[in-house]
Amino acid sequence: MTFANAGTLGAVPGRRDELVAHLTKRSNLLEKLGCLTYEVGINDDEPETVFVVEIWESAEAHRSSLAAPEVQASIAAARPLLSGAFGGFRFEIVGSPLRD
Repeated sequence: MTFANAGTLGAVPGRRDELVAHLTKRSNLLEKLGCLTYEVGINDDEPETVFVVEIWESAEAHRSSLAAPEVQASIAAARPLLSGAFGGFRFEIVGSPLRD
């Protein structure tokens, strides 16, 4: 069953665009690890927040991806851009009116 992880990442003041640039760097690895969608967004009403929506083949694919050395390196590189404020939710996708 596909798995969704939707959340918010707090950015260090003045570094949101840098965080967005890091998160949107092309990565063929994520697809190989089972990521179907990884969307990054902003809302100018919340200038220190980055929104991320991920769709994965499964919750296990998502969990396993976090152990990949390249993913760990990316997380480490992003850490100085993060304020420590996080939010969000996770769920198993059960259907959509856009597909059978």
